Amino acid sequence: MKVTVIGKKCTPRESFIERAEKKLSKIDKFFGDDATAKVTAKVEKNAKIVEVTINHNGVIFRAQERSDDMVDALDECVDVLVRQIRKNKTKLEKRFKSAVPFDLSEFTDTVAEEEEFELVRTKEIPLKPQSVDEAILQMNMLGHMFYMFLDAETSDVCVVYVRKDGGYGLLIPEKS
Repeated sequence: MKVTVIGKKCTPRESFIERAEKKLSKIDKFFGDDATAKVTAKVEKNAKIVEVTINHNGVIFRAQERSDDMVDALDECVDVLVRQIRKNKTKLEKRFKSAVPFDLSEFTDTVAEEEEFELVRTKEIPLKPQSVDEAILQMNMLGHMFYMFLDAETSDVCVVYVRKDGGYGLLIPEKS
């Protein structure tokens, strides 16, 4: 797995980079050499934030944790990623079976039965061309955590959402 460590408002120490590579090597065996991991370390007022994003064949695992110590936040992120792998163990085995053989047996001790996803509601929504600002305003007026809209400039279907840190995010379809 190729690991990239970047800092925002800080420069990660060599010891942090080495620890990130060591911690992610626990997860590396599941994905093989073609996976990429991006570790972003941020410093805000009195908190350190670490975000880890792993991308393998279009499957993305992401964890973000906040702590007083950057190493603790990194450890928590890796724990969250391992839980995600545990939770989706069966689905991952099926998806990666043909690509990379791997063994998830060490993570099966606390795994509950595979949960079924039950779709309880389907809703059709009218898409009208809007700017991102209009979409955020509409989302806030509705009191939702996300809002799908048709971008007036690009004619793409996009989604705005509220982030944990209170900011907003925008999902844009990737052109292939």
